[in-house]
Amino acid sequence: MDSSSSNRTKTRAYLDIETTGLSRTLSEITVVGIAVEQDGLIRVERQVENITEQWILDTLRGVDELYTYNGSRFDLPFIKATLKLDLKQSLKHTDLMYACWKQDLKGGLKAVEKKIGIRRKLPNVDGYMAVILWWQYKYNSDHNALKTLLDYNEEDVVNLHTLREKLGIQ
Repeated sequence: MDSSSSNRTKTRAYLDIETTGLSRTLSEITVVGIAVEQDGLIRVERQVENITEQWILDTLRGVDELYTYNGSRFDLPFIKATLKLDLKQSLKHTDLMYACWKQDLKGGLKAVEKKIGIRRKLPNVDGYMAVILWWQYKYNSDHNALKTLLDYNEEDVVNLHTLREKLGIQ
């Protein structure tokens, strides 16, 4: 092993999906957002509509650990059911929701963010609104709705990074 690989910093990724609903069999993934943290920089990648197993794998290439919020119960099983991709098999995964529970921080991501002082640019957008924004885009070709949805998803994945740091997780 050369010294450069032993000194390499950990590469982390933060993943969040948006869907048309909660059912893994009846709903579709509309957006996958992945923030990759490498060498102190964060790069956000998002995919709309043409979401494939290959795109996710390519985006996560080189990642040491994947972080989600409630991803063990929602995001990762949804991806597995719809794309036949089991990210838990190929990556170390930490669900930050359980780390929050250990610190008596209960509730959804937005509620936890409020409790620990993480601010949002889009405080009025939530998962329900994300579905509405998607259908406004699809049925009305409303590109402002799509932009808001993508901004919301980006805020989710970037805030997962902030949450991990505030929880003191290395």
